[in-house]
Amino acid sequence: MKRILGFLLVAGLALILVGNANAEKALKKTVAVYDFSNDSGYSSQGDLGKDFSVQLQDSLIQSGQFIVLTRKDLDVVMAEQDLAQSNRMAKSNAAQTGKIIPAQILIKGQITEFQENTSGGGQGINIKGFSIGAQKSTAHMAIILQLVDSTTGEIIESKRIEGEAASGGLSLGYSGDFGINSSNFKKTPLGKAVQITIDRAVDFIAKKMSDVPWKGKVIQVKEDGSVYINSGTTSGVKPGTSFSIYREGEALVDPDTGMELGKETAKIGEISVFDVQDKFSKANLKGTPSSAIQKGDVVQEN
Repeated sequence: MKRILGFLLVAGLALILVGNANAEKALKKTVAVYDFSNDSGYSSQGDLGKDFSVQLQDSLIQSGQFIVLTRKDLDVVMAEQDLAQSNRMAKSNAAQTGKIIPAQILIKGQITEFQENTSGGGQGINIKGFSIGAQKSTAHMAIILQLVDSTTGEIIESKRIEGEAASGGLSLGYSGDFGINSSNFKKTPLGKAVQITIDRAVDFIAKKMSDVPWKGKVIQVKEDGSVYINSGTTSGVKPGTSFSIYREGEALVDPDTGMELGKETAKIGEISVFDVQDKFSKANLKGTPSSAIQKGDVVQEN
């Protein structure tokens, strides 16, 4: 029995190490998180949808699998760029228009359920809205998570995700207004239900994004055949990584709706990365003349 348990432990550790190694090797895809709407019927002074979005963003970043963009303060960024163009700021330090990074996938959704039920034991001691002494508490949260194609606006995935938590005996509960990002709230059953929901959401996003090919762009082509691309170590690019280069054709537009349906693409070459910086990389062409590649061509993982 001890040998079997030992074998299972070693096998489990091996799987974890392989999973971590694969995560480190994976190219980081760019996602943008929008504020979730609160359709749960629960209201407080805090903004439940925005607080949830902040926690989801943080968990996506901590997973190490994504480059996460926020759209919460996009109006502030654009206002700063507009100010820079008004000639009231030094050009060397001014933000430039057209420098907002595009996302491959947009993440949005709704909070549909958010509740905690406490029974027995009374409220006990109450300190700043949090109570100690509830005998039993069960909490539940549910969201509808949507992944949206940033090019077409099409919802490519939609899933209901739930989180549940319970406590018995001495426990921490809440009453009145609160913020789900506070350390005290995270200790409550409802706080734990929120974290379970977020963990499951990150897992779902990671699995679905694994089917979405990583893409970048050519930013410069040298006569010696070296190609500069707009991604580096921050995107998970490493020396030796190979990519295919595609040329996008004219956009295909639905004549009835005016919606862009996609673009025809043609493969024009392959490159192998040999030098990586934070935000760009240098690569060599494989059997393709440099004259065939141009700035703006799409770089895609093989």
